[in-house]
Formats: sequence, C-alpha cells, structure tokens
Amino acid sequence: MKLKATAALAITVVLWASAFPAIKVGLDGYGVAGLSFARLAVASAVLLLAAPVLGVRRPRRADLPAIAGCGLAGMSAYQLLLNWGEVHVPAGTASLLVSVAPVFSALLAAAFLGERLTAAKLLGSAVALGGSALIATGGGLGYSGAAWAVLAAAAVQAVYHLGSKPLLRRYTGLEVACYAMWAGTLFLAPLAPDAVHAFVTAPPEATLAVVFLGAFPSAAGFVAWGYAVARHSLTVATAALYLVPAVALAVAFAWLGERPTWVDLAGGALSVAGVVLINATVRRWAGQGNSRKIENPAQRRGPLARR
Repeated sequence: MKLKATAALAITVVLWASAFPAIKVGLDGYGVAGLSFARLAVASAVLLLAAPVLGVRRPRRADLPAIAGCGLAGMSAYQLLLNWGEVHVPAGTASLLVSVAPVFSALLAAAFLGERLTAAKLLGSAVALGGSALIATGGGLGYSGAAWAVLAAAAVQAVYHLGSKPLLRRYTGLEVACYAMWAGTLFLAPLAPDAVHAFVTAPPEATLAVVFLGAFPSAAGFVAWGYAVARHSLTVATAALYLVPAVALAVAFAWLGERPTWVDLAGGALSVAGVVLINATVRRWAGQGNSRKIENPAQRRGPLARR
C-alpha cells in the first residue's frame, strides 16, 4: 500500500512539473485564451466521466457561491495569468515563480483567518518573495512584466486555498478540485470559440499538449495526489512538492532545450528555501497543539494546486 502511495506521489510531481513545458507547446497554436479554456474543458470532461467511480458527491446548494469563487480564482484566473506569463517566461522559470504560492497562502491566512504570523514565517516570506523579485527584475532578462503575471498566478492560487478551507470541512480535496474545475470551465466558456478555431488551425503537437494538460496534470494529477496524501502524512506529501520546480527545469531542458540562467537558479533557490521555512514553521506550530483541530478527515486531503 505504501509503495503504491509513494508511486502516486512521484506521478503527481512529474505530472505537475511537466505542465509548465507543455503550456509552452500548447500556446504555440492555441494562444492564451484558447489554451486556457481547452485545458479546463478537457480536464472537466475527464473528471466528469471519472466522478462516479471516484465517489464524487453533488455539492450542497449553499456551497455553490464558495465553489464559484474557488473556480474563478484557482482555475480561471490562474490559467489565464500563468498562460499569459509563459508567453515570455521560460517554463522552468515559471515553475520557480509559482512555487511561492504557499507564501501568499500564509499571508492571506494571517489576514483573514487569524492564523499566527511568526517571525520565522515573516522571514520565510521575505526570503521567498525576494527570490521571486530577483527572477522578475534581475539580470536584464527582458520578461519582468510576464514574470509578475506568473507571480499573480501564484497569488490567485493562494486565494483558491483560502476559499477552499471551509469547503474541505465537508468535502474531500478531490471533490473540491472537481467542483472548482467545473466552475472554472464555465467562467471561461466565452473563450470557447478561440479554442474551437485553434483546434482547426493549430499544429498537432499543440493539440496533443492541450489534451495532455487537461487529462494528466489537471485531472489525473489531482486523483494521484488525493490517493497519495490520504495514505502518506501531509508532511511527507507536501515535502515531495518541493521537487516540482527541479523536475520542471529538467523536463523543460529535455523537451524544449531551455537552460535556466544563474539569476533563475539563485532566485529559485531563495524562493524554495523561504517556502521550506514557512512550511517547517507551520508543522512545528501544529505539532505543539496551537493550530485549530481538523473537523473532518477530508480536510487533510486538500490538494495543493500545482498545475
């Protein structure tokens, strides 16, 4: 059982890491608008077919506004901002920038949920954001505006985590991901004509990349993550996600021939170090009994959206 869970965790890391270079390929033919809708549409269709097998329940009517908010932030806005940023930002660099999402999550939790903001959390946040700022502004790389768009994608991902917390008291992480994916697809429905036009004119490799993004990182990735985190401790599962930027850099090099600059690597190292410090502080604080009790075991299975 543990071996299968570890394999599922490894699959999750590889799938979520491979999404960043796949976006580059999909953009060449679909553009930002077409890719954003097409990817979510494929993922929604796959999850809709798998929902009965996965035991996904229908959400309560009272929870629909919260689900809509999660879909708008974590799916619709995230896709548009990340895809727009990756028009200019290399895939591996984008993965390094998105890795700071836990920083925004910690700051939002302190602002809106009253969670404790310790000196270690503040230091970790400053280090991680400093690393991201180095990537966005350092070295005269010529893509600072797009890099800030990718950072904005990390910020809206944090909004998704904040908005999903109340839902995770009543639903599993996989269910919340499904609901948000379906809602996000509806919000991007006005972009469907762009996707249809691109499907007719895009090169085959771009269409294959879109199908891959929707079926694997977006759909199968959440299923694999839910399986893994339900059988591993959250500490082990979350620690494995630190590998996503490193794997993304490797995949981007093998697939696209991208070579990160020293600015990217230095800034990425700072960002990951800051996130590690924040998460280590959160786990230590929880272990001392200062965090709120989890009301439902499903709350332990909330997926971290690395798409």
